[in-house]
Amino acid sequence: MLEMLINPLKAERKPWEMFFIGLVYASVSILLVGWIFSKDAVLRSYSGILVVMFTVMFSIPFIFYIFRLEEKRSAQENSGMFELLKHHRFALWAFLWLFVGFVVGYAFWYIILPTTLSAEAQLMTFCNINQAGNEACIDQFRKGVEQSGPTAFASNKERLFLIFANNIYVLIFTLIFSLLFGAGVIFILAWNASVIAAAISIFSTSSLNSLPIALFRYLIHGIPEIAAYFVAALAGGIISFAVIRREVGTEKFWKVLQDSLNLIILAVVILFIAAMMEVFVTPIFFR
Repeated sequence: MLEMLINPLKAERKPWEMFFIGLVYASVSILLVGWIFSKDAVLRSYSGILVVMFTVMFSIPFIFYIFRLEEKRSAQENSGMFELLKHHRFALWAFLWLFVGFVVGYAFWYIILPTTLSAEAQLMTFCNINQAGNEACIDQFRKGVEQSGPTAFASNKERLFLIFANNIYVLIFTLIFSLLFGAGVIFILAWNASVIAAAISIFSTSSLNSLPIALFRYLIHGIPEIAAYFVAALAGGIISFAVIRREVGTEKFWKVLQDSLNLIILAVVILFIAAMMEVFVTPIFFR
C-alpha cells in the first residue's frame, strides 16, 4: 500500500509532491526498524542498513515505472545534451524532491530519537569521508554538543580529491546498479540520503531548532551532487529498460545509448562542480 502512494505520471506533473512521499517513507522506515528490531541483540546493530532497506522497498515500484517511462521517451527523441535535461527534467525533479524528503525525514528522527543505532553506520561513513577523527566525530553526535578543539580535516586540495574520488566511486556504483538492477539503484541513493542526514544531525548538535540551517549547510552542495547521481541513474535505467524490451541493435537502442552517454558525461561535470562547492563555497558561509 505505502509503495503506491503516488502515481509516476502524477509525480512528473507535480514533482514537489515527492518530497512528502520521501518524508513518509523515511519516517515509516525508521519507526518500523526501531519497533521491530530494537530488542534483537544481533539485528539491532544493523539498524542503519535495515532503515535504508525498508526505504528501498517502498520506493522501488515508483522508480521502476519512472525508468520505464523515460526509456520510452528517450527512444522517441534524438537530441543534444541540454535538450536531454529538458526532456527528462520532470523525472529528475521528482527524484530530487524524493531525495530531499528522505534527508529531512531521516535527519528529523536522528535528532529526536534517544539512540543513535539507526544512524551509526551512516555516521561512521560521514566521518571517514571527511577524514575526521571517527571517535570524536561520533561522540559529538551522541552527546549532541559541539566538538571541542579543531577537527582533523585534511587540507582543501586533499579534501577536494577525496570527496570527488568518493563521489565518482558512488557514481560508478549508481550506474552499475541502474544497469544491472534497474530500480535497485534507489539503494545507493537512499543510503547517501541517510549519510547526509547523519551529517546534518552532527551540525545541528541534536537540536531541532538548528535543523533548518543544518539542512541549508549540506544541501548547498548536496543538491547538485545528488542531481549528478540521479542523472547517472537515469542513464543506466533507460539502457536497462531498452535491453529488457529487446531493442539491442535497433535504431531506437542507439538513440538511447547516445543519450545515456551524454547524460553520464554531464553527471561527471556536475559532480566535480558539487565537490568544488563543498570544499570552497560552503565553508564561506559555515565555519
